[in-house]
Amino acid sequence: MSGHSKWHNIRLRKGKQDAVRSKLFTKIAREIIVAAKEGGGNPDSNLSLKLAIQKARDNSMPADNIKRAIQRGTGEVEGASYEEIPYEGYGPGGVAVLVSCLTDNRNRTVAELRNTFSKCGGNLGESGCVAWMFEQMGLIQIPGDKTDEDAVMMATMDAGAEDIRVEGDTIEVLCQPADLPQVREAVSAAGIEYASAEVTMLPKSTVKIEESKEANQILRLLDALDDNDDVQQVYANFDIPDELMQDAAA
Repeated sequence: MSGHSKWHNIRLRKGKQDAVRSKLFTKIAREIIVAAKEGGGNPDSNLSLKLAIQKARDNSMPADNIKRAIQRGTGEVEGASYEEIPYEGYGPGGVAVLVSCLTDNRNRTVAELRNTFSKCGGNLGESGCVAWMFEQMGLIQIPGDKTDEDAVMMATMDAGAEDIRVEGDTIEVLCQPADLPQVREAVSAAGIEYASAEVTMLPKSTVKIEESKEANQILRLLDALDDNDDVQQVYANFDIPDELMQDAAA
């Protein structure tokens, strides 16, 4: 998990913010569309939609964009129809990779993903080959310079937080997906600023990567997957030391 989080944060810092935000808005809109399509347009009775809307607000997505995405999902406004499909595979060094996609053309998506894995030294696998290595959890990331671990613990433990840990300069709060809204609200109520709050997939174990070549190949694969418009999230179970991570991401 720590390796994936570091990669994600480095990627955000490297990217041009306008371009990153535009792509992020597109991906969040798709999440809202699919959530509204599957569970209805009322976030009070649709947890997936509630979480997607909160993610949109956390990232300053305009209210009109959110409303339009909900309407597309409920069929009030016409637009492309997306389906959620997970893909699984292996990267260099035997790293497990789980890719969450929302697509309107599964044949295009699987062909593009297979090509990306192949070009970057990995291979797309069968359904179920690595999913068992991950566990779905709610995750809130808090900048370590905004507060401390004790304050976060006091604010969240009674709200449903299951674990609090420090990863580099970030404090991470883990909880069950259904408890994420109330844990996030507890963080906000305590006046603690958070960087992100989302449902994610955490690896149950990690693969230690100590060779520079493998580290570069893995990050190249994750970057290429993340750049695919149909890809919502990429999860991997690598653990790359900080210095190697910084060198590979440079």
